[in-house]
Amino acid sequence: MKIGFHNEIENKTVDIEGAVGVKIRWLIGHSDKNAPFHMRYFEVEPLGNTPLHTHNGEHEVYILEGNGVLNNGEKTFPLKSGSFVLVEKGEKHQFKNLSDKEYLKFLCIIPVESSR
Repeated sequence: MKIGFHNEIENKTVDIEGAVGVKIRWLIGHSDKNAPFHMRYFEVEPLGNTPLHTHNGEHEVYILEGNGVLNNGEKTFPLKSGSFVLVEKGEKHQFKNLSDKEYLKFLCIIPVESSR
């Protein structure tokens, strides 16, 4: 069993081309040998965004706070607190914070196999 509080986990800057003002906390899975998934907590600063990218596996996202959009390279989809997203394997996606004052905060869960 693992129990913790997200503010006790190091908040690292996402240093990937195209990421603007994104921080990540690896809550579960990053260093947990037997976890079948990774749970990550993202904070996107006002007017920031993740890069437009794809993954080798699906992942699930739940918006905790803020307002933004999900961009798939062709269309955008509105996101707000309580929104959930299933990003399928190979789908382009980018999370953008539309607020100039508030952070966009979300959980992202991915199977361990797809992160290798």
